[in-house]
Amino acid sequence: MNVQGLVAELNLAAKARQYGVPLWQHPQFLFFVMGVIIAVSSIFSYSLGRRYISDPYLVSLSVLFFTALFLAIAFLITRSFERLAEAARLKTEFLNIVSHQLRSPLSNLKWTLEVMMEGKSEKSEAEKAEYFRILKENSARMQELVNDLLLASKIEEGKLQSERKEFSLLELVKDVAGEFAPWTQASNVTIAVEGGSQIQRIVSDPSLVRQVLGNLVDNAVRYASQQESVIIISYTKQGKNVKIEVQDNGLGIPAGDQKYIFQRFFRSRNASRQETQGSGLGLYIAKAMVKSLGGDIGFESQEHKGSKFWFTIPFNQSSSA
Repeated sequence: MNVQGLVAELNLAAKARQYGVPLWQHPQFLFFVMGVIIAVSSIFSYSLGRRYISDPYLVSLSVLFFTALFLAIAFLITRSFERLAEAARLKTEFLNIVSHQLRSPLSNLKWTLEVMMEGKSEKSEAEKAEYFRILKENSARMQELVNDLLLASKIEEGKLQSERKEFSLLELVKDVAGEFAPWTQASNVTIAVEGGSQIQRIVSDPSLVRQVLGNLVDNAVRYASQQESVIIISYTKQGKNVKIEVQDNGLGIPAGDQKYIFQRFFRSRNASRQETQGSGLGLYIAKAMVKSLGGDIGFESQEHKGSKFWFTIPFNQSSSA
């Protein structure tokens, strides 16, 4: 960690603002205060013990006992406030993201309906088609947000279910890549599918695999480089698992944000500055789905150079492969 990163970690006031709580409720500040209290209490216990207890062994035991007691109390208090701070942060992030993600499509819907209902002049078929396209697109955006919120709620309640069956992984990957064709063509982005010739059909939940891969490709397209960008989807056999990778040369993730990237409602600083659409739930949902399939998920990223996200699922190759 460099000096700037160390200073940022020690800036408790800034971290308290990030969590949306007063400084005295921030877990790290409480940990520091409790540490001072424990140190003073240990010295006081030792001084008091030496005054009233002649046996130094008993003095040491009493000091250790009170120190351990205070440590346990400090841990419980700090953990409680940490959960409260995290809940406050999630609430703030939830309100910010949902209000932002809903405001734009609702405004577009309102404007489009007002234009269509004006009736001052007859609309051409082309104009009507464009208005209906706007209505459909913005309705889909709101539906996607609601679906993500409902899915996140299912994950929290432990109700995420999977249904395993045989399917072609190659066809699924090509289908996902094809779904993004309209956006990639408009954004000067190319999606390439590589590898996987030794894997034909596998047994897993195609719906969950499709959504995980779709979330990763969606992020790669959203945060693609302003210049010509290439997204590579590849999959290979790795022991008893299939490893699927999505590599891009887009924004990348700042080092300080990488440990939070799979948390609910989290968006990296550079992604927020770019003002792209996103609920902050895609990677959280993807991780939960991969775990439910018995796999793992991770990434490598460097800011301004791109990211490589990967996930593994048990191989379970079909006997007909």
